[in-house]
Amino acid sequence: MKPSIPKGTRDFSPEQMLKRNFLFSVMRECFQAFGYDPIETPSFEKSETLMGKYGDEGDRLIFKILNSGDYLAKADELALTNRDSKALTKNISERALRYDLTVPFARYVVQHRNDITFPFKRSQIQPVWRADRPQKGRFREFFQCDADIVGSDSLWSEVELVQLYDTVFTKLGLKTAIRINNRKILSGLAEVSGVEDKLIDFTVALDKLDKIGKDGVTKEMLEKDISQEAIDIISPLLDFEGDNQDKLNVLKSMFTNSEIGQKGVEELEFILNSTDKLGLGSATLEVDLTLARGLNYYTGAIFEVISKEVKLGSIGGGGRYDNLTEIFGLKDVSGVGISFGLDRIYLVLEELDRFPKMNKTSTEVLFINFGEMEALFCQKVLKDLRLAGISSELYPDAAKMKKQMGYADKKEIPWVILVGENEMNSNEVKLKNMQSGDQVTLSTNELIDHLKGN
Repeated sequence: MKPSIPKGTRDFSPEQMLKRNFLFSVMRECFQAFGYDPIETPSFEKSETLMGKYGDEGDRLIFKILNSGDYLAKADELALTNRDSKALTKNISERALRYDLTVPFARYVVQHRNDITFPFKRSQIQPVWRADRPQKGRFREFFQCDADIVGSDSLWSEVELVQLYDTVFTKLGLKTAIRINNRKILSGLAEVSGVEDKLIDFTVALDKLDKIGKDGVTKEMLEKDISQEAIDIISPLLDFEGDNQDKLNVLKSMFTNSEIGQKGVEELEFILNSTDKLGLGSATLEVDLTLARGLNYYTGAIFEVISKEVKLGSIGGGGRYDNLTEIFGLKDVSGVGISFGLDRIYLVLEELDRFPKMNKTSTEVLFINFGEMEALFCQKVLKDLRLAGISSELYPDAAKMKKQMGYADKKEIPWVILVGENEMNSNEVKLKNMQSGDQVTLSTNELIDHLKGN
């Protein structure tokens, strides 16, 4: 049988990993510059930690892990007989792969609250898993790169996260639009439409506007028993044209009798005005009144980032989640966070050819192997180069020169070192530039300075 990998997963070549590591390094550098400390959490959590935190749609996408051993031993006989998969899952699966990094982070905060200094600014770069339908830019296993602030309800945190988004994408040379909305505004829209009891159905449908269009949103809302009268009230917002202030002015007129809606507009206005005064690099901040992101735990600002140059869906998202830690027993801890979609950012950079020029390997210097004595000499020089931070390797076999040079060519190794009997006697090496073909003889003491200078 031909070997293969599961749908929605990928292998990464050394060349691809160099590019991915470049992205990781840019994000880590920016996280550190903004004062976010790194943490890691397990790849899987207890099912009870994850289930019920993402809404019905999210719960269906969580990968469940079968209990080890005879997982059917504790299965409910009635659920088994009736093929009741939902009831059965509780008996045979006690753990699940994490769906995102935010809920595990909330669990981390509660579990380690006595060791944390609040406000706590955390960064986290790890893989997550979703049983989604694979398509371009959507995978079942992918990395998230998160930054969160918990323990403060200050809106300056939202302003800072907008700045962080802009800093990362400016460093990557990407033009982006940071879309912003507020969950309180969505609650206000539900309130003035008379559908407060269907807030989740309302926002989930609204969030699909860019995918299924105005008619599709209307159809889904009707199917969820949201009345046509309610839809007519919010209908003008589904295709509203205007700048950020125009949108806020429309909302202010709609929310004369909605206190929560007015609060959402106030919060949004503060973030917009503050960001405008501070300025942005390559990003623009745009109000999107249909943005909901469909997750139960957002309570304030909601973010989504898209590329202005490549149509690929969101490449980042996040928001404020005032009540998330409460489900784990810790009340009154407000939090706000954002996530970078590394895999989609990679695809955007690749399509635009914006990655910096990279070799196919991290190796900078290859030592040609002429035999046992020469190899031993090279290994001693290798040790010094590696200690100096110069990535080096010795070809393992004393193969024909053509084969060894071909290896260097294929891997695009920029420098090759040749050491024969004469070089060993004089404690020298011949250094060849593989791009220009130039060759120079250097003492082992001069070698490191020459390589670092070039």
